[in-house]
Amino acid sequence: MTISTTKKFAGIAGAALLVAALAGCGSAPQASPSSPGASAPTVVDGFKPCLISDAGGWNDKSFNESAKNGMDKAAAELGVKPLEFESTNDNDYSPNMTTAISEGCTLIISVGFKLAAATVEAAKANPDLNFAIIDDYADTDFDGKTDAPNIKPLVFNTAEAAYLGGYAAAAWSAQAGVNKVGTFGGMQIPSVAVFMDGYKLGVDKYNEDKGADVQVFGWDVESQKGAFTGGFDANDTAKQTANSVLDQGVDVILPVGGPIYKSAAAAIADSGKDTLMLGVDSDLAVADDSVADITLVSIMKAIDVAVYDATVAAAAGSFDPAPYVGTLENEGVKLSSFHDFESKLPAGLTDEIAALQKAIVSGEIKVESKNSP
Repeated sequence: MTISTTKKFAGIAGAALLVAALAGCGSAPQASPSSPGASAPTVVDGFKPCLISDAGGWNDKSFNESAKNGMDKAAAELGVKPLEFESTNDNDYSPNMTTAISEGCTLIISVGFKLAAATVEAAKANPDLNFAIIDDYADTDFDGKTDAPNIKPLVFNTAEAAYLGGYAAAAWSAQAGVNKVGTFGGMQIPSVAVFMDGYKLGVDKYNEDKGADVQVFGWDVESQKGAFTGGFDANDTAKQTANSVLDQGVDVILPVGGPIYKSAAAAIADSGKDTLMLGVDSDLAVADDSVADITLVSIMKAIDVAVYDATVAAAAGSFDPAPYVGTLENEGVKLSSFHDFESKLPAGLTDEIAALQKAIVSGEIKVESKNSP
């Protein structure tokens, strides 16, 4: 069975058992070097890991914060002190990169596609240093290849996990008799739109299986058009965009873009309705307990573990620039627990989601998106 749009590039039971931590492509998590009886981690002389955020900052409850958590964990276990540069706006990327190099960083990990140009320029000028970038292939000339051999892309096929999230959102809305769900994004880039593709395809699967007619507002897979704020700030524009989707009568909404979930939450509060939302990147109900009561489930990327693994490998002198692609199979993408909502879900939903996950991993269902890595 195949559910797809054109690609851009050529049984677990129970929600709590759907996911685990990522360790590497196709492999199970490795034992932490700090575990009892584990040998001391290997660190090459002069190793200095560094991390540069995008403008969302370290407290975005999303991919910047997750990357920082991974770097901090690795550095603590390796016994090294990382340098972490927080960007406050787009103009900070190149200066932060220059400072990282001048400070002697030997591994520099950039958080997000906005740092691609600065990362490529620095990598080409410093071929003896190691670089990694999250959510981007660092392909600034669009020839289908990473632009420098010392850059490791850390990318995630989030459409697979979002498919499960869309199925769950549709089931929740159908149970309430609303049959309308929505989504909106920050900037229209592949790492955002891939969530929205998977979400819509998951709703389509629910409709197919149940003979239902749950509608999706805010995104059209075929035309690749939808509701976007134009940025990732939680501001009036983001709130207005959330309202434009909520005004369609949806009772579940997926905001894709770090801090813009705050604008969605504010719009939901103003509406006075029992609308729920889905989190992205991190387990939002845990990362920000102020929205736990309206977060049905989260579509997660194991950015923290990918950063941890890349840092530990580089520390040992085993940096590998081959792209890492997170999938359901290698647990690089995943669906969180439903937390307090699990007891309120439609009967059998968690088993259905577990079966869908198994079918995706086996290849029986192929969730393909124009925006997949």
